[in-house]
Amino acid sequence: MLYEGKFNSPNNGFENRLTQLFHINVPIIQAGMIWASGWRLASAVSNAGGLGMIGAGSMYPDVLKEHVRKCKEATGKPFAVNLPLLYPSIEEHVKTIIEEKVPIVFTSAGNPKIWTPVLKEHGIKVVHVVSSAKFAVKSQEAGVDAVVAEGFEAGGHNGREETTTMVLIPMVRKAVDIPVIAAGGIATGRAMMAAMMLGAEGVQVGSRFVCTPEASSHQAFKETVVKTGEGETQLSLKQLTPVRLIKNAFFHQVQEAELRGADKDELQQLLGRARAKRGMFEGDLHEGELEIGQVSGLINDIKPAADVLADIWNEFKAVSANPFAY
Repeated sequence: MLYEGKFNSPNNGFENRLTQLFHINVPIIQAGMIWASGWRLASAVSNAGGLGMIGAGSMYPDVLKEHVRKCKEATGKPFAVNLPLLYPSIEEHVKTIIEEKVPIVFTSAGNPKIWTPVLKEHGIKVVHVVSSAKFAVKSQEAGVDAVVAEGFEAGGHNGREETTTMVLIPMVRKAVDIPVIAAGGIATGRAMMAAMMLGAEGVQVGSRFVCTPEASSHQAFKETVVKTGEGETQLSLKQLTPVRLIKNAFFHQVQEAELRGADKDELQQLLGRARAKRGMFEGDLHEGELEIGQVSGLINDIKPAADVLADIWNEFKAVSANPFAY
């Protein structure tokens, strides 16, 4: 066997530690992206056999509660909530997650030791997003059930280490015993196979699911992602929190400021508030913050989330059956 796990013919699925942990059919997780991952996208992915995720980072507490409840109405299958640990009202988000009996939480951007015990005490499975083997080990010590190892290629906020997915996955796999989920630059079945060969037991896909009708991001942003080619994204704002952006007018303002040595305060002032909402949710393609991964260069259309998942899974199965044909 080239990777851990086996195909399950009766349900056209796959069995390994990750699918057993989440009670899902295939080991494909939709990332909890801000301004894109609402209940429609999460429920569509879960209904298609993967794990859908609500992105709580761009939601007020009452909005998260609404999305969780609508997601439960739209799917009877497991789904997750992505919870940035630096969120200012995190206590309210945790309260909603516990009260609404969300089965799985993916935490990010913070120390997992604080909230992992609280969530697990209520029977919630916890996964933490990491950008290095060192933080993967710390996450395992904090008691998480799995880790997402996210490489430099990924969209949105990224690790300072700038380690690529192909390098990061085997490092993390070697460092921890819990399941590893690969993220960053994955939008095809072939990329999924590469990640699984390197030791991942599943993949988290973000950018490809942005370009779906169910994603809550603005249609103009989706169309821009489709048009984005090779080399048209770049990691920026490293003095604040590194984020991969499409090279629009706002990006070039940041780049100019960084090149002349702007300090954190000036960059923070330039960033302002709600810049990501302005770009990805409201569709300001010039002055908004447009977060997307390098893999946008491979995304050529907008299609339903179930079709995206099926495309990735069917190609993965085809490559698995005949790897040298690809």
